[in-house]
Amino acid sequence: MAGKMAGLMADFGHYTHAVVRGVPASLAKEALRSSQAEVDLAGARSEHEAYVQVLGTRLGLEVVELPADESLPDCVFVEDAAVVCGDTALITRPGAESRRRETEAMKAALKELNLNIVEMTDENATLDGGDVLFTGQEFFVGLSKRTNQKGAEILADCFKDYAVSTVPVLEGLHLKSFCSMGGPGLILIGSSEHAQKTLKIMQQMSDHRYDKLTLPDDLAANCLYMNLPNKGHVLIHPTAEEYPESVTVFEKLKDHMLIPVSNMEKAKLDGALTCCSVLITKRADI
Repeated sequence: MAGKMAGLMADFGHYTHAVVRGVPASLAKEALRSSQAEVDLAGARSEHEAYVQVLGTRLGLEVVELPADESLPDCVFVEDAAVVCGDTALITRPGAESRRRETEAMKAALKELNLNIVEMTDENATLDGGDVLFTGQEFFVGLSKRTNQKGAEILADCFKDYAVSTVPVLEGLHLKSFCSMGGPGLILIGSSEHAQKTLKIMQQMSDHRYDKLTLPDDLAANCLYMNLPNKGHVLIHPTAEEYPESVTVFEKLKDHMLIPVSNMEKAKLDGALTCCSVLITKRADI
């Protein structure tokens, strides 16, 4: 097993494709949020455009862009609609009822990419991709307002090669509202008490050892890590304008290509950097 795991770790972050979706005008007024902040639609659109451009133009991923759907104000947050690992895609059943139809376009896109599609059809199950942290070695699933035990069990059934552990999300919307992967074996984690407590639980449940990098701001701990040919370790992280103290911490990652991308408007809707793409590794057909 050790050899297999070492191989998996070497592959971690080798993404080739990204699925993203446009920003509907309805996002500004109708998207779900925990705060009452006013969202600047033009700002959200230009942020998203910059994000998509980094994925496609700067990093060279094949980007599949789905059109916005005005009847689905949250549809830009594609991560919640699917969990992809290897060549299997689990189409989720999002916890918020208003978001359930977001999975239709996602399912069609992932089918088009020839992934094996598994659908979560159980009406007692809910799962948002934002609650799923894949470390390259195992899954952690946050049990939150949006994701329940049944959803986690279906995910475990879908990805049988990996251990799946559940952790309570007591504050924040999703598990990844305060953590994400920063590299193979490296967890980025917020400094709040509940974030640190959650990480401790994860470490206790795991057979693997993880290093941690603690960020002063919880939301800054949500970043996109990739390991790309000719680029090496890449980390897309929030900007100094948003989180000046956290950005100085990212600068400790000397081996990473660091790419700041603004997420100011989408953060008002509890959306973080991982929320706006589903990353996929398509093996070249040998």
